[in-house]
Amino acid sequence: MNQESKKEREIMMMMRKLLTTIVREVTPEHKRLRHPLSDHTIQDIRSCLGLITAREKELADNDGRTAQERPYFTDEPPETKIVPISRIGKAKQESEE
Repeated sequence: MNQESKKEREIMMMMRKLLTTIVREVTPEHKRLRHPLSDHTIQDIRSCLGLITAREKELADNDGRTAQERPYFTDEPPETKIVPISRIGKAKQESEE
Protein backbone atom coordinates (compact mmCIF):
# COMPACT_ATOMS: atom_id res chain seq x y z
CA MET A 1 0.00 0.00 0.00
CA ASN A 2 1.48 3.31 -0.98
CA GLN A 3 1.29 6.47 1.11
CA GLU A 4 -1.24 8.15 -1.18
CA SER A 5 -3.79 5.32 -1.01
CA LYS A 6 -3.21 4.97 2.73
CA LYS A 7 -3.96 8.66 3.22
CA GLU A 8 -7.06 8.48 1.03
CA ARG A 9 -8.25 5.43 2.96
CA GLU A 10 -7.85 7.34 6.24
CA ILE A 11 -9.79 10.30 4.81
CA MET A 12 -12.63 8.02 3.65
CA MET A 13 -12.79 6.33 7.04
CA MET A 14 -12.92 9.65 8.90
CA MET A 15 -15.62 11.03 6.58
CA ARG A 16 -17.73 7.89 7.07
CA LYS A 17 -17.30 8.04 10.85
CA LEU A 18 -18.16 11.75 10.94
CA LEU A 19 -21.31 11.36 8.86
CA THR A 20 -22.57 8.42 10.90
CA THR A 21 -21.79 10.24 14.16
CA ILE A 22 -23.74 13.29 13.01
CA VAL A 23 -26.73 11.12 12.09
CA ARG A 24 -26.58 9.34 15.48
CA GLU A 25 -26.39 12.63 17.38
CA VAL A 26 -29.35 14.27 15.63
CA THR A 27 -31.56 11.16 15.74
CA PRO A 28 -34.10 11.61 18.56
CA GLU A 29 -34.28 8.99 21.30
CA HIS A 30 -38.01 8.44 20.85
CA LYS A 31 -39.44 7.38 17.52
CA ARG A 32 -42.40 9.72 18.01
CA LEU A 33 -40.12 12.77 17.76
CA ARG A 34 -39.18 14.12 14.35
CA HIS A 35 -35.50 14.42 13.49
CA PRO A 36 -34.18 17.85 12.42
CA LEU A 37 -32.80 16.73 9.04
CA SER A 38 -34.81 17.19 5.86
CA ASP A 39 -35.54 14.23 3.60
CA HIS A 40 -33.24 15.74 0.98
CA THR A 41 -30.36 15.96 3.49
CA ILE A 42 -30.91 12.34 4.56
CA GLN A 43 -30.79 11.23 0.94
CA ASP A 44 -27.59 13.23 0.38
CA ILE A 45 -25.98 11.59 3.42
CA ARG A 46 -26.94 8.16 2.11
CA SER A 47 -25.46 9.03 -1.28
CA CYS A 48 -22.22 10.25 0.32
CA LEU A 49 -21.92 7.09 2.40
CA GLY A 50 -22.51 5.00 -0.71
CA LEU A 51 -19.77 6.86 -2.60
CA ILE A 52 -17.39 6.51 0.35
CA THR A 53 -18.07 2.76 0.55
CA ALA A 54 -17.54 2.34 -3.20
CA ARG A 55 -14.23 4.22 -3.08
CA GLU A 56 -13.06 2.25 -0.04
CA LYS A 57 -13.80 -0.96 -1.96
CA GLU A 58 -11.85 0.32 -4.98
CA LEU A 59 -8.86 1.17 -2.79
CA ALA A 60 -9.03 -2.22 -1.07
CA ASP A 61 -9.20 -4.02 -4.44
CA ASN A 62 -6.22 -2.03 -5.75
CA ASP A 63 -4.19 -2.85 -2.65
CA GLY A 64 -5.22 -6.51 -2.66
CA ARG A 65 -7.03 -6.27 0.67
CA THR A 66 -10.49 -7.45 1.55
CA ALA A 67 -13.02 -4.64 1.51
CA GLN A 68 -15.10 -6.15 4.29
CA GLU A 69 -12.81 -5.24 7.16
CA ARG A 70 -15.17 -5.01 10.08
CA PRO A 71 -14.61 -3.87 13.62
CA TYR A 72 -14.93 -6.41 16.40
CA PHE A 73 -15.20 -6.31 20.18
CA THR A 74 -12.36 -7.78 22.20
CA ASP A 75 -14.81 -9.70 24.41
CA GLU A 76 -16.56 -11.15 21.35
CA PRO A 77 -16.09 -14.92 21.08
CA PRO A 78 -13.96 -15.91 18.08
CA GLU A 79 -15.73 -17.45 15.10
CA THR A 80 -13.20 -20.27 14.92
CA LYS A 81 -12.39 -22.78 17.60
CA ILE A 82 -8.85 -24.05 17.97
CA VAL A 83 -8.63 -27.75 18.67
CA PRO A 84 -5.24 -29.19 19.60
CA ILE A 85 -4.11 -31.99 17.29
CA SER A 86 -3.70 -34.31 20.26
CA ARG A 87 -7.47 -34.08 20.96
CA ILE A 88 -8.71 -34.79 17.43
CA GLY A 89 -8.70 -38.59 17.71
CA LYS A 90 -9.83 -38.55 21.34
CA ALA A 91 -12.94 -36.50 20.57
CA LYS A 92 -14.11 -39.12 18.04
CA GLN A 93 -13.39 -42.00 20.41
CA GLU A 94 -15.23 -40.34 23.32
CA SER A 95 -18.32 -39.62 21.19
CA GLU A 96 -18.48 -43.24 19.98
CA GLU A 97 -18.35 -44.67 23.53
